[in-house]
Amino acid sequence: MGRPSTTFQEDETGAVRKGWKGRIHVGLVYPNHYPVGMSNLGFQTVYRLLNDIDHVLCERVFLPEEKGSLSIRSIESGRHLREFDIIAFSISFENDFPNLLSILQNAGIPLRSAERITPHPLVLAGGVACFLNPEPIAPFVDCFLIGEAEAILSEFFNLYDPGNSRKKGLRDMARNIEGVYVPAFYEPAYHSDGTLKRFRPVCEVPETILRRFVADLKDCPTTTSVLTPHTTFKETFLIEVARGCPHGCRFCSAGFVYRPPRFRPMDLLERCVAEGLTLTDRVGLVSTAVSDLPGLETLCKKALQSDMVLSFSSLRTDAMNEAFVRVLRKSRVKTATLAPDAGSERMRRVINKGITEADLLNAAALLVEGGIPNLKLYFMVGLPTETMEDVEAIVRLCRRVKAQFLESSRSRRRIGTITISLNAFVPKPMTPFQWAAMDDTRTLKKKFKYVKQGLRREANVSIKTDPVGRDVVQALLSRGDRKVSEILAYFLRTGSTWPGTLKRFSDATRFYATRKRPLEEVLPWDFLDHGVAKSYLAEEYKRAKKGRVSPPCPMKDCSRCGICGSGHLPGPGNGSE
Repeated sequence: MGRPSTTFQEDETGAVRKGWKGRIHVGLVYPNHYPVGMSNLGFQTVYRLLNDIDHVLCERVFLPEEKGSLSIRSIESGRHLREFDIIAFSISFENDFPNLLSILQNAGIPLRSAERITPHPLVLAGGVACFLNPEPIAPFVDCFLIGEAEAILSEFFNLYDPGNSRKKGLRDMARNIEGVYVPAFYEPAYHSDGTLKRFRPVCEVPETILRRFVADLKDCPTTTSVLTPHTTFKETFLIEVARGCPHGCRFCSAGFVYRPPRFRPMDLLERCVAEGLTLTDRVGLVSTAVSDLPGLETLCKKALQSDMVLSFSSLRTDAMNEAFVRVLRKSRVKTATLAPDAGSERMRRVINKGITEADLLNAAALLVEGGIPNLKLYFMVGLPTETMEDVEAIVRLCRRVKAQFLESSRSRRRIGTITISLNAFVPKPMTPFQWAAMDDTRTLKKKFKYVKQGLRREANVSIKTDPVGRDVVQALLSRGDRKVSEILAYFLRTGSTWPGTLKRFSDATRFYATRKRPLEEVLPWDFLDHGVAKSYLAEEYKRAKKGRVSPPCPMKDCSRCGICGSGHLPGPGNGSE
């Protein structure tokens, strides 16, 4: 059975290990600020995995908090990025793509892979944003690692030889390690209308890149590697309880790219909790849907019987119960988030959400009556097939939740607040909605305005929205091909704002972000094989447009999506132990 990983606590300088000697020096870069990066459990896990390899020394690097910093250096030793053998970017969000360019420029490293020579560091990139669609940053990265770090990192670093020429080393790894994608070895061709015609290798490397995958998490604990107060979670020991989600919400990439869902066994989780409690009294359980974990109530009971403060990254509305609410109250949670995502029952069928209005009202009552005074409701607008009637349904549903909220608050003689988080739908690769159009800026602003006006007279209700332009940028970077790299380069070179850049490249923005794509179109990420059949995603898209729901993933062999029984799951000689 797996054992919980060793966890280190930072000293006042941020250093956790000193005096190491290693043959390969890796600068692990999170392309955002320190508190954001250190709140990311995936980044922390890669840091631990790299330092667990005997001949590798890994140090952390972040985007400086202050603009105009003279140089970007590592946390552990203050080493400049140019001094590392490898610069490894861990990228979770497409909106951090521009920061990759900024960091390379700051370090004095040529932006484009084709311009780098020895002794420039090798530039790697991984993380979920990369294995959804790496193409917008492909010209700037020497090599992508596609898939889960536990399945590929040790194999990569066992083969990597700093003494090899750059081209030979990359060619050897692309040929011999599944999940290694070297953009220089592939060439796109385009139709006259700008759509992809084909995407082919230019040398003897695989035509498709198979994502790497850990089939069984029982020997694979993922927990906080560096405990620090300087994060969103503040001295909380995080434990990943599962990967993936069985529910199949059609807008959510995690529900498809991490298929099949995998849960860690309770005995491993209990050992992870025990390790965490030697360091802090705060433990956070993390996954796409924590409430799906078998045996979760057992952990909740133990938390209620001890001094442990237990928190959850997510709880499904339809799974809310009194035990969870008691744990939240003991953890001094003041605000609980519920995610109906859409206002009408019709739209929730379209997105395959699997919850009802009754589920939402029941959860709101349980939370407020259980002593959680504030609620946050998460909605999207601009979903496929959405009409203004569906937008109006968001207002009606919020009013019904408010009525339930007030009724449940009376018994406690205290009225909290309801915050509505209103977000634009962004189509994501590897989902049934990857072909859908995103609403244009004008339409999104109209819908946002309608909801705000509909709820402006509701006391104790506030609405928060992100700038629509930021969502358009996300769509551009999520669904773009290699030509989008020119937009990123322009943004960096000119120091322009994103509104100015989007205006300058308005045709490209419409082409990549707000254009509906035909099912037969070659998509920029089609060369990545995550195991889920494209035909299955297309069928789910068709079902969505008809308002037809699909059952959750059964998490066992079936033939529905193509991932099980198709050779995509790891086996002997294919990355698993």
